[in-house]
Amino acid sequence: MKNSLQLKLSQHLTLTPQLQQSIRLLQLSTLDLNQELERFLMENPLLERDDGPPAYASSESGPATSEAPVASNDLKSADPPAASDSWSLEDGQGPGWRDDGDDEHAPQQPAVPPSLQDHLFTQLNLTHVSQRDKQLITVLIANLDEDGYLTQPLEELLAMLPPELEVELEELGAARKLLQNFDPTGIGARNLAECLSLQLNALSADTPFLVEAKVIAQQYLDLLGARDFAKLKRVVGIGDDELRGAQKLITSLNPRPGADFEPIDTRYVVPDIFVRKVRSRWVATLNRDAMPRLRINQMYADILQRNRDSSNQQLSSQLQEARWLIKNVQQRFETILKVSQAIVERQKHFFDHGDVAMRPLVLREIAETVGLHESTVSRVTTQKFMLTPRGIFELKYFFGSHVATDTGGAASSTAIRALIKQLVGAEDSKKPLSDSKIADILGQQGIVVARRTVAKYRESMQIQPANLRKSI
Repeated sequence: MKNSLQLKLSQHLTLTPQLQQSIRLLQLSTLDLNQELERFLMENPLLERDDGPPAYASSESGPATSEAPVASNDLKSADPPAASDSWSLEDGQGPGWRDDGDDEHAPQQPAVPPSLQDHLFTQLNLTHVSQRDKQLITVLIANLDEDGYLTQPLEELLAMLPPELEVELEELGAARKLLQNFDPTGIGARNLAECLSLQLNALSADTPFLVEAKVIAQQYLDLLGARDFAKLKRVVGIGDDELRGAQKLITSLNPRPGADFEPIDTRYVVPDIFVRKVRSRWVATLNRDAMPRLRINQMYADILQRNRDSSNQQLSSQLQEARWLIKNVQQRFETILKVSQAIVERQKHFFDHGDVAMRPLVLREIAETVGLHESTVSRVTTQKFMLTPRGIFELKYFFGSHVATDTGGAASSTAIRALIKQLVGAEDSKKPLSDSKIADILGQQGIVVARRTVAKYRESMQIQPANLRKSI
């Protein structure tokens, strides 16, 4: 075999650091973007926020104008946030605060709501029982689940206690009875039937339908859950009025007495896009408050301008990185706006008439319209939100598969869900519509959909099947 040299030309895609950064910023939500920018601001002295007048102005070259803020001209000219005399607890201190040891002027920290265990321990400390009973109740409180149930058998709890305490099973059972007298009513129950029964026992004896409700809660809760009203009336020996009253009483109870003490997980959504109607046309605009304004630090830029030598190589590199970041963030919002406007134009009937007018839409259609790749459109529409007169939606909400119609057209899956919801909302609760019946009604409206598809859409909206929607 003879060795030889060959020249071969080929093309391949190389992701430059700037392109990699652009892709990463595009897929971040607005909240994540701000966290990422905070990291850049801490690491790069050449980069700063443009939240007001520049902290430094060069006497030689004047304020920088070549590095535009990350926004349109409208955002660039927006007034900085006005100073306010008000303050919040998150600020840590407010006007007039001073660290002089005077508690009267110290800021008050927000009160932390007590946990379920804290609430029960407070009651335990005020209860006149023996020290031994307090210790046993403490063990029971520590083993409650987040709903306030004591699902672990007493035998298992007893095995966990030190043998030298010589605790009897009857003692632990008595401690559980004491715990079940605590607030909230129903705490310490072993199951749902016991929880509801504890709450019914706490009601006044003259409460209407109390006797029937106790029987159902203690013995026939499964029949009530399955809405087998015919059998329930037969086994309990009651009529429609009594069953209706007992059902209403039971459903007014709290099946999760400990849930009120769970910490509330508040999640905030910052809309990237506003949609409004301008002269009979729906228009998308960027949310200026969600757009960070960045600029080059002019003081460091002037230092580099006056000293162009190798000693400032790191600052030169950071200057280039800052310029890349400003450009990429600006490009991110321009891309979001471009994609959003394309979505709005295709879903204009949704903004006029709601979900029932949503048309089928796929990523490829938007990608071809705006001249982007489908993967880019997918990144743009993930965790980006649009505030409209009909509510706030993730951009992905406007995309959906299609179902054929008998006229050869297509209906959006979102529109079909809305129709199903309307049909269920208007049904006779004594004779709820089955999935097959809903499919037939949709067929009469020209939408060809199978029963299993109706069931899938119904379940996705957390609508119960017909037998569980039936009322007395």
